[in-house]
Amino acid sequence: FPCVRRPLRQWVLRITAYAEELLSGLDDLDWPESTKEMQRNWIGRSEGAEIDFQITGTAGDSIRVFTTRPDTLFGATYMVLAPEHPLVGALTSDAEKDIVQTYQQEAARKTDFERAELRKDKTGVFTGGYAVNPASGERIPVWVADYVLASYGTGAIMAVPGQDQRDWDFAKTYDLPIIRTVQPPEEFDGDAFLGDGLVVNSGFLNGLQVTEAKARIIAWLETEGHGTAKINYKLHDWLFSRQRYWGEPLPVIFVDGKPQILPDDALPVELPELDEFKPSGSPEGPLAAAVEWLETSDPESGQPARRETHTMPQWAGSCWYYLRYLDPDNDTQLVAQDQARYWLPVDLYIGGAEHAVLHLLYARFWHKVLYDAGIVPTPEPFRKLVHQGMILGELEYTRYLDSEGKPVSAEHVRSGEDLRSGQELRSQTVDSEAVTKLGDHFVLVDDETVRVDARAHKMSKSRGNVVNPDEVVATYGADAFRLYEMFMGPLEQVKPWNTRGVEGTHRFLNRVWRLLTATTGGGLNESVQDSPPSSEQLHCLHQTIAKVTEDIENLRFNTAIAALMEFSNAAAKWPVLPRDVVEPFVLLLAPLAPHIAEELWERLGHEQSLAYAAWPEFDAELLKTETIQIPVQVDGKIRGRIEIPADATEDFILKLAREDANVSRYLQGKQVIRAIYVQGRIVNFVTGK
Repeated sequence: FPCVRRPLRQWVLRITAYAEELLSGLDDLDWPESTKEMQRNWIGRSEGAEIDFQITGTAGDSIRVFTTRPDTLFGATYMVLAPEHPLVGALTSDAEKDIVQTYQQEAARKTDFERAELRKDKTGVFTGGYAVNPASGERIPVWVADYVLASYGTGAIMAVPGQDQRDWDFAKTYDLPIIRTVQPPEEFDGDAFLGDGLVVNSGFLNGLQVTEAKARIIAWLETEGHGTAKINYKLHDWLFSRQRYWGEPLPVIFVDGKPQILPDDALPVELPELDEFKPSGSPEGPLAAAVEWLETSDPESGQPARRETHTMPQWAGSCWYYLRYLDPDNDTQLVAQDQARYWLPVDLYIGGAEHAVLHLLYARFWHKVLYDAGIVPTPEPFRKLVHQGMILGELEYTRYLDSEGKPVSAEHVRSGEDLRSGQELRSQTVDSEAVTKLGDHFVLVDDETVRVDARAHKMSKSRGNVVNPDEVVATYGADAFRLYEMFMGPLEQVKPWNTRGVEGTHRFLNRVWRLLTATTGGGLNESVQDSPPSSEQLHCLHQTIAKVTEDIENLRFNTAIAALMEFSNAAAKWPVLPRDVVEPFVLLLAPLAPHIAEELWERLGHEQSLAYAAWPEFDAELLKTETIQIPVQVDGKIRGRIEIPADATEDFILKLAREDANVSRYLQGKQVIRAIYVQGRIVNFVTGK
């Protein structure tokens, strides 16, 4: 069947009324800059002018265009309308009617993307009509072309081929006049000139720079009544109709063909039961078949009425779900004011970057409408936004073989060919057991001179690399699974899955369990005692509290886990584990591995859940160390390490460094030209050799 576009009455939400607020609000949000930039580009604010071109032979009809370059008006040598523009019929002469209608039908079969494709040849047809350039007074032809979209601007453009490449290409194809309005530099040998420069061929604008010419021509247009300054947006009003069954019915009825909103006591409108949900080919959708539901009466006047058959999209719920979480049992309000004031805005919102210009933009718009209605107390819904990285499948290893079956190292391969000989190579999947990591690369275990390609791919059933979390939990436990997901790397980073990594976090949790619990009897390990901690233990504990607290607050879960691992390694060497050290450690572990932490907390004798315990706080005084170890270099090479008091003077440190047995051996017989000490970091002796 042919696929064509057709006009359809639908409901839209006026998101364009909030375009400026949606733009300016981004400046105050703690969001990834890339996401904010995507929203700015999606909204697409552009400054320019709307200009009216009088249609010749009519009493007062005109074509209105929006342009960001009103300074080029004198160079407008023709006009182009979108095939759907409402003036096409009135402008088309009898002689051109058939060809224009045929062209419109062809355009209706194309998507906006196909029509706007920059690389394709531009097509169009002359309407037979003309308009008057208000600046030059010249009569210019009006064409119809599908590269102009009815959905952007006014659906019409003034074509300035001298300053726009698409207009240039079109003008060359159809032999239309070209007038440059900005003087290109002498070395310019291209087609349309898109840069700045002095204005030419433009009457009273000649000799001005482009910026000044824009201001001058807009003032002239407004004075003469031919146009006005205008801010335009790429953002369109939000199409909110769906021609399908599943969706919230719109609370609208039609009385004598006129729409009206149902009163509150007639809500909610519920979907009727239907046996058939498939599209019928009618624009009305499946609900049109529910005749008993469709035909109703106006609850206020009693007049016969017909329900709206379109339904709402999924956005009708997903744009504000976070608000309902605050007050889910409230039957009279979306959310109570005291709850909204206490909780909003959302402190931290974690979601994929794929939602940047859909859910995240729509939710901001929805929230701003509710703010203006006095329902929520903040203009923005989400204060801080973080995009989690995708977890890919396990690394897949590929080696390459030449025609003789000999391996070729991956650094010599591009697109399956040997870069040295041009020979086409055969690829072969290699088991992970046959590969080892050497530096930044993976190599064959049997021949470390041969690198292999290591790539991770998005998990998919077709590729067979999907990891079932239920199976991982069944084997290693939920804590080991979630701990590994957080330990894989930074939250925002894309990371490959590695089952051996789960084995690692599983071993860590087992070590913690053995460290603190008795092997039999369900009690504590005998090393856990009610004894005062040593200064070393207090220093190690408070260092860990400070590190884990800061890392969790900054969503650096991987380094927080690393700090807990370091602590457990140190604690394993202590013959006695004071309760005052063990309990804070368990509390630090709890957000990351809650199940084992809760079990340990109970074994420590607590009847209440650790969720009721206060988060540990570090003592800054206990973070200080009495001594530190620093490396000593001779001519840039490390030749020894010395342990020094944390408050030692530079002279004392340099003397101690010279006297170190290994360092003094490398200084023997040499003259020290310069001794450099970087406080708390390093000593370097520069010699005359």
